[in-house]
This record gives sequence, C-alpha cells and structure tokens, in this order.
Amino acid sequence: MIDFVLTKEKMEKSLEKFRDEIGGIRTGRASASLVENLLCSVYQGSQNLRLKELASITSPDPQSLLIQPWDGSVIGEVKQSILAANIGLTPVVEGSAVRIAVPPLTGERRQEYIKLLGQKSEEARIAVRNIRRDQMESIKESFEGKSLSEDEKFRAEAELQKITDGFIAKIQEAEKKKEEELLQV
Repeated sequence: MIDFVLTKEKMEKSLEKFRDEIGGIRTGRASASLVENLLCSVYQGSQNLRLKELASITSPDPQSLLIQPWDGSVIGEVKQSILAANIGLTPVVEGSAVRIAVPPLTGERRQEYIKLLGQKSEEARIAVRNIRRDQMESIKESFEGKSLSEDEKFRAEAELQKITDGFIAKIQEAEKKKEEELLQV
C-alpha cells in the first residue's frame, strides 16, 4: 500500500504558508501578525532579521501596535523597514519604542483585501492540487511497473483524493474566517 505521510506533510506546509500569508492581510484590528515577518536590515546591513526576532510586538489597544526593540540602536532600521514594506502603516518613534496607529479600513480597502485573500486562497489550492497530481503520477507509475494491483491503485487514488479534499476544506475554512474578520466593522 502507498504511504501518504510525505504527501500530507507537503500539503500541511502549503496550508501553513497560506495561513502565514493571510495573517499579514490587515483587518480592522491591530495584530502583531501585520508586521512580525517584515525583514529589517540591521547593524549596517550585515544582517537581515524578521521584526519578531528583533523586538517584542504588542497591541496595547485594538487600534495600535507597540514595537519595543531589544537593542535600542536598531530603532531607526525598524521604522524604515515598516515604511519600506508599504503596508499602509505609519510608524512613529516614541523614545525606545515604535508605535503604529492602525487606521480603520474603508469599504473599498476591505474589498481589495478580500480580493487579495481570494488570490492567496486560490494559490494555496493550486499548490495542494499540484502535490496531489505528483502523487497521482507516482501511483500510476507504480501500477504500470506492476508493483500495485488495479484495486490497490483505485484505493490509493481514492485515499489521496480524500486527503486532498480535507486540505482544500481547511484552506476554505481559513479563508472564510479571514473574510469574516475583514468584513467586521
């Protein structure tokens, strides 16, 4: 019988990548996921680190983020990386921290984000389907190489389709949840 452990791992990675990507799509509330994966070039450009590796990111209230770098000398680079990311947020340096006021989303902007969410969701579904296609080809090759009987081939294909449908459902569930967050005023 065919083992689908590697296939499930690949699909799980695609799902996690999708969840990370949609975590960066802004909703009306401030969330650390908006900025935590931004790359900062620090220490005269000798290192590129994610913001979550450089600072603590908190949300003191629903409309603002507070970023407190562990090394105060990188505060300017943190501000520049947020501005350079072009995510519609304006950082303000307040002493040893950077504060970001998260403005409420307009209806038009919400629709743009929903469209972006749809694109990301389709990309994730395509990635899962590509993994399925590769595994289907492997099953077909095993059948043609006489290492699988016809019954085993059909059972393996049915099992693979069941696994794929499960991951597609998880993607749709995450998309629906994010869309509800986007539409919340």
